[in-house]
Amino acid sequence: MPSAQSKKAVTRSLRFRLMIWNAAVVVVTACVTLVAIREGVRITLIRELDQLLHEDLREIEIALNEHEDATTLHEQLDRKDAGHAQHKWFAGLLGGDGQVRYQSKHAPPASVWATAGEASARTVGEWRLTAHAVPGEGVVIRVGASLDSVHADVARLDRLVALAVCGVLLIAPLCGYWLAGRATRPLARIIETTAGLRPSQLHERLEIRGTGDELDQLSETFNRLLDRIGNYLQERRDFLANSAHELRTPLAAIRSSIEVALTGGRTNEEYEELLADIIEESASLELLVNQLLLLSETETERLKVDKQQVQFNDLVEKAMDMFGGVAEFREIQLVCQALPSVVVYGNQQHLRQVIYNLLDNALKFTPAGGQVKVQLKADNQEEAVVFAVRDSGPGIPEAELPHVFDRFFQGHRPRTGTAEKRGTGLGLSICQAIIRAHDGTIEVNSTIGKGTCFTVRLPRGRDGDNPPPPSKEHDTKLQLT
Repeated sequence: MPSAQSKKAVTRSLRFRLMIWNAAVVVVTACVTLVAIREGVRITLIRELDQLLHEDLREIEIALNEHEDATTLHEQLDRKDAGHAQHKWFAGLLGGDGQVRYQSKHAPPASVWATAGEASARTVGEWRLTAHAVPGEGVVIRVGASLDSVHADVARLDRLVALAVCGVLLIAPLCGYWLAGRATRPLARIIETTAGLRPSQLHERLEIRGTGDELDQLSETFNRLLDRIGNYLQERRDFLANSAHELRTPLAAIRSSIEVALTGGRTNEEYEELLADIIEESASLELLVNQLLLLSETETERLKVDKQQVQFNDLVEKAMDMFGGVAEFREIQLVCQALPSVVVYGNQQHLRQVIYNLLDNALKFTPAGGQVKVQLKADNQEEAVVFAVRDSGPGIPEAELPHVFDRFFQGHRPRTGTAEKRGTGLGLSICQAIIRAHDGTIEVNSTIGKGTCFTVRLPRGRDGDNPPPPSKEHDTKLQLT
């Protein structure tokens, strides 16, 4: 015996509800249709009876116009009355003075058939009556018949309608349940497939039947969601693996330096050199950890962007002063056009980090004798601030361009100095996250042998204006995708 819980689950299922709705619609439609047919048949039977009565009127009128003998006419009417006894047909003739000249055997009481009008047939009780005045004869012809035969035909039809409704009541739920099962079968497969999904086994995809219906669209949408989830999980695995790899290198260097310091006696200069190496590796480790924490905060949406008025040209000018010495040491020409006064709304510290990262990358990949050009302008048409950093380095291969903002991605471009340490590959990822949090965009264009250009576009503000409300898309928090 099925339990109460299983019964409740069945009655609450989509298939059961579809069956009920389908059966209800079919039954209501069938009832309305059958009732309409029944009424149409009744009206048709009455109209046919009216047509017969009008033909009888015309026949009697012709007989009167031919001046047939009254006795002969009465006999003919008596025979017709007897022949149509099952329909209770009757006829009557009234003179101009209102006296009855003839009345057939099955005629109803005078109070009934005297109400017959000449305009059209009418129903009086259980009788259908009509009348006609013969011009020039001073005679009114009245004919009629009982509606019993019409009622009997309609009653037979009612029985057939009742049987049909009972059949529909029986068949509609069964057919509805079967049709609902066919309609929800793909949905059941979707539920079965999704129930078996595991984070480590996201290779399964829902079946696309090729019908193009809503269930196929649902399957395609869910498959795209699984693709995004799979990519996300793969990125998380790569992120953890790369993080562990990047952390292992400075940790191994620190440990080896300490082990070397603990083996045997050494001079103070050697100890100082080892400690300097440890401090350098610790600084690299600290930088990497801080970058990882920043990326973690952007993913968990905990890094808030407190938007304030920022004089962006001042940030660029300070960055030029800071990196001017580095460029001079590396024999690189650092060029900056006249900086217009532009204001953006955002976090000054984060925007400064973007400028520093782009300048540091440009100088890192530009050989001695090369040039790094910085440009800042206001796009009045689009109400935007455009900041660009262009170097004359070796350029980025076209195959690597889509990945330059990926975490830990480090291209194969040669660096300018052999002693220069390799970066973590997180700087551009952080730049992209910061710019997106400020409702801006960052793009890269590169040509092999000619150099690379990074272009940042940020919404422009104006002096004295209030900061805009938080963006609904970012909810005043950094997001990294």
